[in-house]
Amino acid sequence: MTLTKLLTATTALTLVAGVAAAEEMTIVSWGGAYTASQKGAYHDPYSEKTGVTIINDDSSAEAVAKLRAMSEAGNVTWDVVDVVAADAIRLCDEGLALEIDADTMLADAPDGTKASEDFGDLLVSDCFIPQIVYSTTFGYRTDLVGDTAPTTVCAVFDTEAYPGKRSLEKRPINNMEWALLCDGVAKDAVYDVLATEEGQQQALDKLATIKDDVIWWSAGADTPQLLADGEVVMGSTYNGRLFAAIEEQKQPIGMLWDAQVFDLDGWIIPAGLSDERKARALDYIMFATDTQRLADQAQFISYGPARKSSAPLVGKHKTLGIDMAPHMPTDPNNAKNTFLYNYEFWADYRDDIDAKFQAWLAK
Repeated sequence: MTLTKLLTATTALTLVAGVAAAEEMTIVSWGGAYTASQKGAYHDPYSEKTGVTIINDDSSAEAVAKLRAMSEAGNVTWDVVDVVAADAIRLCDEGLALEIDADTMLADAPDGTKASEDFGDLLVSDCFIPQIVYSTTFGYRTDLVGDTAPTTVCAVFDTEAYPGKRSLEKRPINNMEWALLCDGVAKDAVYDVLATEEGQQQALDKLATIKDDVIWWSAGADTPQLLADGEVVMGSTYNGRLFAAIEEQKQPIGMLWDAQVFDLDGWIIPAGLSDERKARALDYIMFATDTQRLADQAQFISYGPARKSSAPLVGKHKTLGIDMAPHMPTDPNNAKNTFLYNYEFWADYRDDIDAKFQAWLAK
């Protein structure tokens, strides 16, 4: 479909906004506080502007597998999908995501700067539309860790000093890196080691030392709930979920920023949509990733906007009225020891290591 036809269809969608109440689009994301932030910053304003009804589907964790199955069946039911950068790269490589021309399909910055420059190096795939910079890190129950709160990520592996259950995500990403770091591998050597059979086994062996004490999670909301219920003493999740639990829900939870893993999250549009659905998806993306909308999301959750032009617009929390900058993973006080997620490594090794990890879990 030519860009002219797409723009014509998009314009037509806008013109029939009054009739569009019957129009629906399914947007896939991660659920919980994160989807709530998207609803406040993107979905509700877009629905108000166009009349399109947005259906939320919290299936991003299974996005690659489900899009593969939908494509094979010739029935793609999703319109816009929130994915991490590594998954976007895989989906793009497999032809399952639409290629995006940033300078024609995404909005310019308010000063006229083209989107390709505004997003810069975060455009890591031809199909990926960056949305946020976030981190995966640990929270802990302040009333269950004794007199000495944990200060390093390796406290997760110290069941003598910090007895009790831990929660870890039910996938190898991040867990394998933390395991190697806490088994003595230098930070800059982690991915070289993890690329080898021996390194993968080393990581699994380290994880095996706490396997009996782990509750495995699949949804980002799981760890905050487990912490709130006192079922775990510490656990990994996305920094924004912990922010919500600490600042909004006033739970007795502390942040462990050490070795937080920086990553990118954003949108893809599935390949194979009808012209009308593709036009609507592109219209939504143009709206939802402009400078103001990305800054608006930071009013609801502590993730950094992906556009350079959005950063100066980040202010206070929408309801709490607190400054959001100190709660961002990129704040200097929080970023003293960070670990940069290697999305290219995981795009290449994910399927193989995931199979080994799941087999190890089943033992």
